[in-house]
Amino acid sequence: MATIRDVAREAGVSPATVSRVLARPEVVTPDLREQVLQVIERLGYAPHPIAASLKTRRTGKILVTVPDISNPFFAKVIRGIEGGAVAAGYAVVLGDTRDLPEREELFGLMLKRGEVDGLIFLGHRLPKVIAALVQEAGGQAPVVNACEFNSELSVSSAHIDNRAAAKAAMDALYAAGHRHVAVLSGPAQSPLTRERLGGARASAQRHGALAELQLLEGDFSLASGHARMHELLQTQSKATGIFCHNDEMAIGALAALREWGLSCPDDVSVVGFDDIEMASYVNPALTTIRQPMEQIGQEAAQLLLDTIRNRDAPPRRVRLSWELIARGSLGRAAK
Repeated sequence: MATIRDVAREAGVSPATVSRVLARPEVVTPDLREQVLQVIERLGYAPHPIAASLKTRRTGKILVTVPDISNPFFAKVIRGIEGGAVAAGYAVVLGDTRDLPEREELFGLMLKRGEVDGLIFLGHRLPKVIAALVQEAGGQAPVVNACEFNSELSVSSAHIDNRAAAKAAMDALYAAGHRHVAVLSGPAQSPLTRERLGGARASAQRHGALAELQLLEGDFSLASGHARMHELLQTQSKATGIFCHNDEMAIGALAALREWGLSCPDDVSVVGFDDIEMASYVNPALTTIRQPMEQIGQEAAQLLLDTIRNRDAPPRRVRLSWELIARGSLGRAAK
């Protein structure tokens, strides 16, 4: 088995640098970090043998990686995970990946080294080091995906039907008489975005309004919702209905409307997605799709614990219910 000195020699760095790449990646330059990580992967370096760790040892800890720890949606999901884990005697280790692949890889190494008993990832990407582990285990590795369901990954998952929920949000806008609708989406590379766009397009086509549908790409943040709404208004868009792929973007869009002197819902209606806590406190209160955030976390934790206890169990997918919550931000289309 490769040692830290083997990695250092192969990468042309000191053992201390290898240690920093693993323990404190933020203090290492990106190029040097990538150089060392490639050598680690090529040599298969792991301080603790993964096979012995997963088969015979238990750390009593599970790792949860989140793309954006500041997003209140993820906070509720993590609360559900922790509740399920603590009840089973496990502690939760939290990793904020900041939606960066290199950080996902570094956290993935924790599972490979046997520092945790399992992984729940709330993003859409499976780190290369974990993808290899899943493939070796025939899809029966202790790895679970929650929230951003990706059908291409051979792991257990807990999620809602994002396509159907997005279609319902759009149907509500069309039912209120909105012919011209704009969608502020998440990033294109996200399977979640693709599912919600699929639902939006299906609704637009059903209502004969596909040609009038406008699409603007955001990144699920308040700032992107605010910026995309400004861009839309600068084009003198005819859109009277806005569907945002999450509540944070919707709240950012509401702020932009106020800055343009427009009223919601009198001039423009806005529908969000998730039903985070602040959605009912903004003015006007936000019409949105309610996801069972804590329940998603609880189900993800149970799926992972079941896999840890029974490594022969095949991957399972749990689909939870959702609900359209009607509030003041959705009104009849202005004539």
